[in-house]
Amino acid sequence: MGFLVGSQNGVRGGGCFRSLIRRKQVDSVHFKPHGHHQLAKELSVPHLTAIGVGSTIGAGIYILVGTVAREHSGPALFISFLVAGIAAALSAFCYAELASRCPSAGSAYHYSYICVGEGVAWLIGWALILEYTIGGSAVARGISPNLALFFGGRDSLPFFLARQHIPGLDVVVDPCAAVLVLVVTGLLCVGIKESILAQAVVTSINVCAMLFIIIAGSYLGFKTGWAGYELPAGYFPFGVDGMLAGSATVFFAYIGFDSVASTAEEVKNPQRDLPLGIGLALSICCCLYMLVSVVIVGLVPYYAMDPDTPISSAFAAYGMQWAAYLVAAGAVMALCSTLMGSILPQPRILMAMARDGLLPSFFSDINKRSQVPVKSTLVTGLGSAVLAFFMDVSQLAGMVSVGTLLAFTMVAISVLILRYVPPNEVPFPSSLQEIIDSVSLRYSTGSPNVTKEKSGFYAGTSMDSNLPLLGKATAIEYPIIVKQEAQGNFVINEGSRRKIAGWTITATCVGAFLLAYAASDLNLPRLLRFIVCGIGLALLLFGLIVLTCIEQDDERHNFGHSGGFICPFVPLLPIVCFLVNIYLLINLGAATWTRVSVWLIVGVLVYTFYGRTHSSLLDAVYVPATHADEIYRSSGESSA
Repeated sequence: MGFLVGSQNGVRGGGCFRSLIRRKQVDSVHFKPHGHHQLAKELSVPHLTAIGVGSTIGAGIYILVGTVAREHSGPALFISFLVAGIAAALSAFCYAELASRCPSAGSAYHYSYICVGEGVAWLIGWALILEYTIGGSAVARGISPNLALFFGGRDSLPFFLARQHIPGLDVVVDPCAAVLVLVVTGLLCVGIKESILAQAVVTSINVCAMLFIIIAGSYLGFKTGWAGYELPAGYFPFGVDGMLAGSATVFFAYIGFDSVASTAEEVKNPQRDLPLGIGLALSICCCLYMLVSVVIVGLVPYYAMDPDTPISSAFAAYGMQWAAYLVAAGAVMALCSTLMGSILPQPRILMAMARDGLLPSFFSDINKRSQVPVKSTLVTGLGSAVLAFFMDVSQLAGMVSVGTLLAFTMVAISVLILRYVPPNEVPFPSSLQEIIDSVSLRYSTGSPNVTKEKSGFYAGTSMDSNLPLLGKATAIEYPIIVKQEAQGNFVINEGSRRKIAGWTITATCVGAFLLAYAASDLNLPRLLRFIVCGIGLALLLFGLIVLTCIEQDDERHNFGHSGGFICPFVPLLPIVCFLVNIYLLINLGAATWTRVSVWLIVGVLVYTFYGRTHSSLLDAVYVPATHADEIYRSSGESSA
């Protein structure tokens, strides 16, 4: 029978832990997000591509090519962008499958809640809130210096927009940044289609500026003989290690395509359009990055590049000083589109968390006319505007990467869970307890229509389960390995297969972490470092081999919405994706992690004192998924 989870009627003790691992249901024909109004389904592939490209290509490309070429890659800069693009594609594949299977607002928060549990989902959502808030503010503060070039110089903006220093507070305020954030916020409140149209226009101008750089730079390069490639040191002056170090740096230039997944609920045909939108956006960004780097590094030797204005100075070296204005226009448009991409996802994550009861219902309200979460958008915009106005957030910019990399990591784990141990219990409101008991009784007594063997009946819930990775704590009624009489070969029964897969996924994640940590921390004693690296590598290879050999769960075909994108090369691809993102997370630096830890501790307190006790799953009754359809039918008949 069904059991009450997380309420006073549950088993005493361990209530906090059970709340961390309770999981919600994928939105289906039976279960729709709460609220009087739904988000408008207005988006198609072109809109999603505009969101992805606009959110990803920021002004960083106009600076990164100089810094990375001088310090790491040299003429092999385009290979660094290619390797980083391939690494980003690993996460994109995982996002594409989860977004098409679970097309609801919330992105990585939503997927983690379904596949891993409420506690991890809360931390992911809380980290993404920090990312988008600081990211939007940092981008807005970067617009005014570039915009000032069109007014005659760095400090030539009109007085009411120019940065001002307040002596008493020792603060430099930026009215231009705050105004731009408020304008973007107002645009996002009008409607999703209108705001994406504006972002598409701004992104198109940015892409045109990059195409000018590619075409004009290619003309100059073929005319003058590509001086940057005629070097005695060759294409790898810093070696392959330098090229790979450059890849780790430029990887962050690909962050942004995940914004596409946050709009999943507003897509007309999510199973088809979301994977296409993510794939096209990432492909376009990778091609533009590589072409720009090929051209600029070829025009000027890498050691002579200006680290601050590499593109403008490259054209100036050939007498095209006027090109600096086109480059500046591209940078301003890139920052504006990235600003929109930073503010767009956060209201939808707040809305998703409020729908689940983890935040006040205020954030889940959807405007009847515009069909967007106006209240969440206004709170997001005002918070980012205040931060952009008063604070120089450049020192906090590293914190932006934490949220994204944590999300990428959990998305990779979620794909493994979905394939090998997909959730097999469905939460129902406690008001259906009588119907649940009735249906469960029919299954347990073996009615003429259903048998115990067919249903896979298990009278349990998340409070009787092990960790989500390990599946349900089913009683072992049969040997772990049974012999098929007809074929004479040995197979693993389903309950044992889920347990083996769950423990293997856990071991694989631990191994990847140990391997990444040993490869990153050069301060470890040499012997200890090799031991940790060896243990990590052994666990990683063991997990990969076991997951390759055992069968994936048949229920993965029925999980969520079918007919969408299927991530290839599982388990290899998500494991490599997890390893790459863990390595990047470890290398963000102690200062960044110290700041992020403070924010995460605040998040734990908010969850403990509000989210855990207001969760929509607080009184949920979990039943086996095989019972769900009959419970829905019975509840429909009783309410008719």
